[in-house]
Amino acid sequence: MTDTLIAGSVLIEEGTRLPNSVLLDSESYSSGWAALQNPCSLDKEIKGWTFFFMAGEIKSTVFGFDRQKTLGTALKRLITSVKLTKCNSFEITQVISKSFLKVPYVSITAHRRHLQQGLVFSRT
Repeated sequence: MTDTLIAGSVLIEEGTRLPNSVLLDSESYSSGWAALQNPCSLDKEIKGWTFFFMAGEIKSTVFGFDRQKTLGTALKRLITSVKLTKCNSFEITQVISKSFLKVPYVSITAHRRHLQQGLVFSRT
């Protein structure tokens, strides 16, 4: 499930009010967050809605030998950061798997996003 995370993936909090044309993948990624099925066409599908892009990258790096667990932990840390700013989504910009002194690690970089109806930003 987390192995499908790639740059360009957009995760959105389940329960977020969405336009009828926007579909989420049926599988959750982590505790109530799911991927948009077709994030590339989102701008065309959300007439009357705004998909805000928040400046400043967020990043999570986790060391560990089990790639699936380290990806999951890194993703949970990003979700915590997104929730603290009361945004309802984020876009992954980079996923890196490397090692340092023979200890593998995963690093995920993302930007907070916020999808809402209307043009005036509101985090409610």
